[in-house]
Amino acid sequence: QVQLVESGGGLVQPGGSLRVSCAASGFTQEYYAIGWFRQAPGKEREGVSCISSSDGSTYYADSVKGRFTISRDNAKRTVYLQMNSLKPEDTGVYYCAAQYFGPIGSHYNPGAYDYWGQGTQVTVSP
Repeated sequence: QVQLVESGGGLVQPGGSLRVSCAASGFTQEYYAIGWFRQAPGKEREGVSCISSSDGSTYYADSVKGRFTISRDNAKRTVYLQMNSLKPEDTGVYYCAAQYFGPIGSHYNPGAYDYWGQGTQVTVSP
């Protein structure tokens, strides 16, 4: 059974840090690009970061560049998103998704991703 399970969300003050994790099972994770997306209330889901399947290349949305770092540990079948200098506008449900031998084309086209997790809530508030 294919599963992506996010964890590590929570409440953090502005300027703080949080690391969210995406644990994969039921498929060969290293063959898949992993993307992180987020969705704030009343807003569309947006791509945040992506790590490729082939060479581990990383990609970031302009809004998080320099603050977020994506990494993967294939032995643990887990991808991490380290989030530093968090801002209230980073608040949302964070989802990870897997794309076979991706990313192909746009890094953050939700329709191109094959599997999705259930999401973890990140709230940045004083």
